[in-house]
Amino acid sequence: MNGTSERPMVLCVGGHDPSGGAGILADAEAIQAARAFPLTVISALTEQDSCGLSHIHPQPARQVASQCRRIIADSPPAAIKIGLLGSVGIAGVLTDLIDQTPGIPVVLDPVLATGAGQSVVDATLLNHVREQLIQRCTLITPNLPEARTLTDAEAPDACAARLRASGARWVLVTGTHDETDAVTNRLHGPDGYRRDWDWPRLPGQYHGSGCTLASAIAARLAWGMGMEDAVASAQAYTWKSLKLAFRTGRCQMTPNRLHDLPPPEPSR
Repeated sequence: MNGTSERPMVLCVGGHDPSGGAGILADAEAIQAARAFPLTVISALTEQDSCGLSHIHPQPARQVASQCRRIIADSPPAAIKIGLLGSVGIAGVLTDLIDQTPGIPVVLDPVLATGAGQSVVDATLLNHVREQLIQRCTLITPNLPEARTLTDAEAPDACAARLRASGARWVLVTGTHDETDAVTNRLHGPDGYRRDWDWPRLPGQYHGSGCTLASAIAARLAWGMGMEDAVASAQAYTWKSLKLAFRTGRCQMTPNRLHDLPPPEPSR
C-alpha cells in the first residue's frame, strides 16, 4: 500500500453508466465497501438503463492518457481495475500505462457485451485485448461467453488454459451464464493452480455483477491480500450484494453494494 493514505487507492478506468448499476459508479461503490478509495477515469459515456445499452461515446484516447498520468502522479494507486474500453486507442493507452507502472496488480474485467447481450467491441479492439492487454494483467475475470469470445474455446477449463497461455497470470472464469443450479467460478493460476467455488444461483438478472466482482477483488489486492483470499472474499461480498439487490428501473436489478452501510440516523 502506498504511503499517502491510510486507505489504499484503486484506479478504475471504465464507462459511465448513468443508471448506476454498472461501470464506474459500480466500481466506486464496491471499492468503497472494501474501505479502499476509488480513483476514476471515464473511458466512455454511455446511453443505457437497467434494460440495456443504446450508444457508447468513447472519450478521446489522449484525454484518457492525460487523466491517468495526472491522477497517478498525485495519488499513486495500489491496484488498477479496467472495465469497458470504448476504443482501441484507449486500449493502447492502458497497455502503455501498465508498462509504465510495473508492480501494481491489474484486474481486467473484459467487458465485451452488456448484461442484455449487446456487443461493445469491434474486431480491432478484440484483437488488441487478445494480443496486447491480457498478457499485461494480473487477473482477468471473464464470464463464460466472454472467455469463449476471447479464446475460441468452449469448455471453461480450455478457455482458462488459452488465456493463461496468452500471458494472463490468473484467470477467473465466472459461471453466471451457465444453466446450472449453482454458479461455479473457476480460478486458474501459476504452476497448475486451480480452485472452484460453487454459489447458489439467485433468481432474476443483475446489472453490474461483473463490475462489482472485479472491483471488489482489485480493492482487496490493493490491501495486500493474496489472490486466492482476495477472490474468495470478493465473491462472498458480491453474492451478498446480489442477494440484497434492489430495483431502480424496469429491468435488471441493481446490486446492493453498500449493504453494510447503516442508514442515516435522525438528528436529535
